[in-house]
Amino acid sequence: MKKIVLFTVLCCIGLFVRAQDEESEDNGKGLKKENVFAGGYLGLTFGDYTLINVSPQVGYRFSKWFAAGVGLNGQYINYKDRYSNGDLYRKVEQGVVGLNFFGRFFPVNQVFLQVQPEANYLFGNETYYQPSKEEYKLDAVIAPSFLVGGGVMLSPSGKSGVVISLMYDILQDKNSPYGNKPIYNIGFNFGL
Repeated sequence: MKKIVLFTVLCCIGLFVRAQDEESEDNGKGLKKENVFAGGYLGLTFGDYTLINVSPQVGYRFSKWFAAGVGLNGQYINYKDRYSNGDLYRKVEQGVVGLNFFGRFFPVNQVFLQVQPEANYLFGNETYYQPSKEEYKLDAVIAPSFLVGGGVMLSPSGKSGVVISLMYDILQDKNSPYGNKPIYNIGFNFGL
């Protein structure tokens, strides 16, 4: 696992160096307002597994090949475990608040590869209903995650568009809010 993380970090450094070389060829000096974008992800799932996700991000497009930025994570998770007859025996409510950094490499226009290290603060409670109702407060923890993946940016204007991505947490920390499953995101970026 350490080799995968090291390889990913080295790739990110290489992408950043390439983006800087390309920017220096541009003869432009300083940051340009038209390269700043804001957006993020909104998610809603309801039922025995409820998820409400609000994760804003702001970034900068350094070149046609590379963009990077920072974001906040805010999630509410509520899931219910039931016996085979449908009776509820456990409910978990959890809040997630975190910070992330992301880097996107665009090998082809509108298609990107992304890395996103995160630190998330998790807190919540767990309630058991059988044989009697008992509530427990979950220990608050900070869980690291390192998401890798890719996606597409459907951008008719070139500056704003829908972002669709598929990511996976390669760290697999036992407290990670992502678990051992792919993470599907749909969001929007607004060019400023």
